[in-house]
Amino acid sequence: MSDVNEAKPTGYEIIHAYLRTLDSSPGVYRMLDSESRVLYVGKARNLRARVSSYSRPTGHTARIARMIDNTASMMFLTTKTETEALLLEQNLIKQLKPKFNVLLRDDKSFPNILVTNEHDYPQIKKHRGAKKEKGSYYGPFASAGAVNRTLNQLQRVFLLRDCTNSQFESRTRPCLQYQIKRCSAPCVGKISAEEYVQTVQDAQKFLTGKSTGIQTRLAEEMAKASEELEFERAAALRDRIKALTQVQTAQGINPKGVSEADIIALHMADGQACVQVFFIRSGQNWGNHDYYPRVGEDVDAAEVLEAFIGQFYDQREPPRQLLLSNAIENIELMADALATKIDRKVEVLVPQRGEKAELVDGALRNARESLARKMAESANQKKLLKGLAEAFELPKPPERIEIYDNSHIQGAFAVGAMVVAGAEGMIKNQYRKFNIRGEDLTPGDDFGMMKEVLTRRFKRLIKEDPERKEGHWPDLLLIDGGAGQVSAVRDIMREFGVEDIPMIGVAKGLERDAGKEEFHRTGKRVMALRHNDPVLYFVQRMRDEAHRFAIGTHRAKRAKSVGATPLDEVPGVGATRKRALLAHFGSAKAVARANLHDLKAVDGVSDTLADTIYAYFHEKG
Repeated sequence: MSDVNEAKPTGYEIIHAYLRTLDSSPGVYRMLDSESRVLYVGKARNLRARVSSYSRPTGHTARIARMIDNTASMMFLTTKTETEALLLEQNLIKQLKPKFNVLLRDDKSFPNILVTNEHDYPQIKKHRGAKKEKGSYYGPFASAGAVNRTLNQLQRVFLLRDCTNSQFESRTRPCLQYQIKRCSAPCVGKISAEEYVQTVQDAQKFLTGKSTGIQTRLAEEMAKASEELEFERAAALRDRIKALTQVQTAQGINPKGVSEADIIALHMADGQACVQVFFIRSGQNWGNHDYYPRVGEDVDAAEVLEAFIGQFYDQREPPRQLLLSNAIENIELMADALATKIDRKVEVLVPQRGEKAELVDGALRNARESLARKMAESANQKKLLKGLAEAFELPKPPERIEIYDNSHIQGAFAVGAMVVAGAEGMIKNQYRKFNIRGEDLTPGDDFGMMKEVLTRRFKRLIKEDPERKEGHWPDLLLIDGGAGQVSAVRDIMREFGVEDIPMIGVAKGLERDAGKEEFHRTGKRVMALRHNDPVLYFVQRMRDEAHRFAIGTHRAKRAKSVGATPLDEVPGVGATRKRALLAHFGSAKAVARANLHDLKAVDGVSDTLADTIYAYFHEKG
């Protein structure tokens, strides 16, 4: 028996072995490491040819060579067309987040404006998420701020209501919006249904870029009102014309020859990338947003931009045109893939001259400036993390700091909050909120609340990433509190067998002033930092961000609870019947005390529902 171990096959040899089973079909391939974690997802017009290129030991960039070296197995999915392969590839990248792919890290949804159509007096409002509510949607807008500015303009010009249907139906006199000339007060009959519908149609024309003629018609109506001595109406129309003129003047920067497009510009430097996206809809600039995809130093612009576009539009509807700063490998393939998703033509262009090229140049300038700012902030952040490690004698600068705080009012509406900081600043998509569930907690038990939050957090970490290889484990905990809180956290962590994560308690000093904080650590003396130390400001910012997030979560929970009534729990009682019951009896308590005969007398409440309501409160005692 030979004692010489067989040589472990190289990644090139492992990949080469798959060639025997592959044909020239289009499809998607996955490279996996020795623990079956996905390293890379790629598409191919010809799977055999593409995989063959990885089986050669030369001619690869450093990133691809490392990927091949780590490959222990592969998986394949064949598709009918290369377009299907592209769509599947981007979907898998978003799901699996492979280490060696270009990855879009920020994947939030964008807000829209919704004009409802289920009411005689339609409401206009901001909307984010699935388009389940009936009405007309306009967007996307790059940010909540861009939506709010447009809504503000629309209300000044068209005087549309933004109140909810229940608020509308309960009004007996005009609200503040009417007083400041932002609403025509349809709730109390200040405008007829016909006139209001006309203003809604005008607003929709404005949102679709068809505002020509609105100003002329308003001027004619103003002249007519003046002739008929309706001076108050004439003055109101004059104000609307003035507001519309101001809006159109402010929008002078909008493109003339581009009606619907996303302008996508990429700038790369020192292994980092920024993609700037401008949204042009109905000939109007509806804002811009910057993204920082995960890239490597040897990734080229074409690969980054193609990966970004594929992932960006995976769950979003693309516009009719994409205007790019850089060519991608196969523009026609990407256009076909996007068109397949929405069943209409999509153009992907790299403009070289004219207005479209100027728009792309503007977006590229924004991308370049945004990346420069981010890199400067990142360098400063790394310096602060190094200073933090030195000040608190940490073994190395932390890569992930988790900061915890609680918020409640005498124990009511208790919530816990976790915010996360790292080399790129505050990592907001990693923030977490915890509704405190412990029924045995006494009101205001901060130690008990902290125990519940950390127990839930680390139970999940141990279950999902026991080997600490996914980057989700913190290497520093920052606790809002003193020695007692630090001691309690240490005991909680010991219960989970976790004793290697440093923790720092941040407590206000004797005078409870910012700048005089005391810092508590396990087994070490209490300490303070100089009042002008940048590390002190850094810790204060992290603690204040956790406090802000906890307070915001607490307020949202409290506001939701304040609007709730016991009727919300009764089966079959929706918003309409709830309003009818409250209008009839005056309060939820009176509904609970009502007899069956009185419940059946309420408009919209059937005998069966009356029995259900009566039984619900009767059984509740």
